Amino acid sequence: MNRVSRYFSEVWAELRKATWPWDPKEKGFARYKELTDATTVVLIAMIILAAFTASFDFVMRKFFQFFIS
Repeated sequence: MNRVSRYFSEVWAELRKATWPWDPKEKGFARYKELTDATTVVLIAMIILAAFTASFDFVMRKFFQFFIS
């Protein structure tokens, strides 16, 4: 039991050292500005990558169909 409590106390100590992506002094939605900005960047990057992959797949499919037939 001592090892388990020591483990959780060490985990808690490490979590207190972490830098969290929000400002605890802010209130409301503004508190999560860094988190929402990072999420928006990731979503936009995913959409751009998906569009590039889909267009590349479409062009390559047409290219190979042209040479096969």
